[in-house]
Amino acid sequence: MTHDYLIEIGLEDMPAHVVTPSINQFHDKTVAFLKANHLEHGQIDRYATPRRLALLVHDLAAKQADVETDVKGPAKKIAQDADGNWTKAAIGFSRGQGMTPDDIVFKTIKGVDYVYLHKAIKGKDAAEILPGMLDVIKSLTFPTRMKWGAYDFEYIRPIHWLVSLLDDTVVPMKLLDVEAGRVTQGHRFLGKPVTLPNADAYVAALKDQFVIVEPAARKQLIREQIEQIATDHQWQIELDSDLLEEVNNLVEWPTAFAGTFDPKYLAIPEAVLITSMKDNQRYFYARDQAGKMVNAFIGVRNGNHDHLNNVIAGNEKVLTARLEDAAFFYAEDQKRSIAEDVERLKAVSFHDKISSMYDKMARTKVIAALLADQFGLTADEKADLDRAASIYKFDLVTSMVGEFPELQGIMGEHYARLAGEKPAVAQAIAEHYEPIAADGALPQSLVGTVLAIADKLDSLMSFFAVDLIPSGSNDPYALRRQAYGIVRMIAEHDWPFALASLQPTIAKALAEADQTNGLDFAAHQQELNDFMIDRAKQLLQGQKIRHDIVDAVTVRSDADIAGILAAAKLLTQHAADSDFKPVMEALGRVLRITGKQTVTTAVDPTKFENPTEGQLHDAVTTTAKTFAAEPTEADYQALKALAKPIDAYFDATMVMADDKTVRENRLATLQQLAKLIRQFGDVSQVIVK
Repeated sequence: MTHDYLIEIGLEDMPAHVVTPSINQFHDKTVAFLKANHLEHGQIDRYATPRRLALLVHDLAAKQADVETDVKGPAKKIAQDADGNWTKAAIGFSRGQGMTPDDIVFKTIKGVDYVYLHKAIKGKDAAEILPGMLDVIKSLTFPTRMKWGAYDFEYIRPIHWLVSLLDDTVVPMKLLDVEAGRVTQGHRFLGKPVTLPNADAYVAALKDQFVIVEPAARKQLIREQIEQIATDHQWQIELDSDLLEEVNNLVEWPTAFAGTFDPKYLAIPEAVLITSMKDNQRYFYARDQAGKMVNAFIGVRNGNHDHLNNVIAGNEKVLTARLEDAAFFYAEDQKRSIAEDVERLKAVSFHDKISSMYDKMARTKVIAALLADQFGLTADEKADLDRAASIYKFDLVTSMVGEFPELQGIMGEHYARLAGEKPAVAQAIAEHYEPIAADGALPQSLVGTVLAIADKLDSLMSFFAVDLIPSGSNDPYALRRQAYGIVRMIAEHDWPFALASLQPTIAKALAEADQTNGLDFAAHQQELNDFMIDRAKQLLQGQKIRHDIVDAVTVRSDADIAGILAAAKLLTQHAADSDFKPVMEALGRVLRITGKQTVTTAVDPTKFENPTEGQLHDAVTTTAKTFAAEPTEADYQALKALAKPIDAYFDATMVMADDKTVRENRLATLQQLAKLIRQFGDVSQVIVK
């Protein structure tokens, strides 16, 4: 026999972004609770609206399974004294198990007798266990919490009702002054309280009271209503998934509607219109069949069609006010030149321990010029980069960005084009923020990519210079994301980027340009380099590269990022080769020996004592002439070809000879070889079977 169990938490309206994570958390913790209490169950349906989180557990076992188990206690010599009497240890052990010493038996394990108790535990009824779900409710965590009334208890919003039904029977529990029962609440305005006859009546009973508790059904209804509006007006409406999710978690009975605004506002940049509608008012925007934006928006009401015209008029009024402000800001911003806005950046702080935003741009300009040379940009690209780096933050002081911060970069590109800047310059201004998220889109232009790297690198070096280094999960300035963005861009273009050697060059260039702003860029260079190597590890791990290969290629803190990624790719490609094992063993042996011994002498062929020494030396010398700056397939094949000469060398040669001169000469040969191998990292860490 099985049951259905319904548990519902009724709340004040939750923020939209909390609803989905909360119901998922509620589900996962309930599954863990049932598992810990040995209650078998079937599917668990999740229901969520802004005012409720609910779960319906199907096919819940009527009771726990009976369990028989043997519990091991102390050794017999501890459980009984010399006369065979039970000791306090035995008495305490049996009492702790709810039994007496008379129930004890002995079992021999590896020649030692131990006390055992055989326990037959009768399973409890589900109705006895389910009141413990109150602890699950209390354990839910939220990004923000609040208190209410005179209680110290904190939750995302005040709890107004609880439903706890095992089939048609109330499972009692009480939280603060709220006792669980069978009464749930319908729509705040359209519905009324509902007394549930049983758990299975939940979905249908609430639908009768204008509440669609199934998130997927509610979302599908919104989608269908908007698609119908689009069809009726011959519009194209982009159903942004994030916005659809947010709107879905704001309503219990959705009704989509279309509103309009004055066509004059279409003169405002599209990005501003979209932000005003989507981000500020949670509206969907519309385009005609040619893809041109129309003066219309689509909203979703939490209610039915009653008085919908009044709702539309109210929403139009609110949006018009926002668009009027935007039009004003747009006109005012164009009254100033870019040069004037750049000058105003001197009064904008980048960070109070670092510099102004104006100074940050000056440093970024120096860094960008160095990177442009290193990455091989053309003269025209360098000129565009120099101009972009001179102005790229100017839109931060515009009124539009002040009102809509999410448009920084976007408005910079738009205003730059209006001011007659070259398209490449304008594009780079928008792209320098990218990637905005860890897996966000990368800049599409070379100029924008280099500017993005330079800007992020300046941030990293500046924050590290003033000891604002991420620790643990603490990263208030998103430095991990910025460093990871640099690694992704380097990987995308396969550009050389050895930060260990690049940092001193940048520090020197900034000093020569008098752009250090009093910062010690020599501080924490090693920490920053290790920080960047860790981001390369992150990228490789995200690509499912074997952990031993990741460890091998990232062992060098002075390694080039592109070289690390190339080495990991090559080792991964060849890991399944039949000769991978002997090649790695041969190369690894060289690294292990040279890692323990270092010499400064040059190789002297006259001191070779057997033919394999000369053969290996000649092979290494020839290979070194063709080795690329970062690992290539040809480099791997060249090292692979050295495996047999290496094995022959070790078969015939005692490296650690008693004669110091001979020993150091042999180590010098191996050190030359080790230098080539280390371009692939410490391959001795690669696990081969």
